[in-house]
Amino acid sequence: MLNKSVVKVLIGSMHELPEKLGKTVKVNGTDIAVFRLSNGKIRAIENRCPHKGGVLTEGLVSGDSVFCPMHDWKICLEDGKVQAPDTGCVQTYKTVVENGTVYLIIEE
Repeated sequence: MLNKSVVKVLIGSMHELPEKLGKTVKVNGTDIAVFRLSNGKIRAIENRCPHKGGVLTEGLVSGDSVFCPMHDWKICLEDGKVQAPDTGCVQTYKTVVENGTVYLIIEE
């Protein structure tokens, strides 16, 4: 069994994340979309729609989903799954808020 290392990546202050708008963070060459939902939760997903590679930080956030700006695919920010009838999935990432500061948790 391999031990995974966990890396905390500083995203910024909770107040630096506008509600329902995405922020792109680059980690090890990967673009990650970080969102602050209207309920205050922070979600992070791969910043690329599985359909045609649309940039998800440019999408419309509604509830716990983001709509791809290219073809309006609905992607759940909780589990990364695309809503039917479309299919696909994006990578999700854990986040944590400590004293108002947001961190992305990356397992390597």
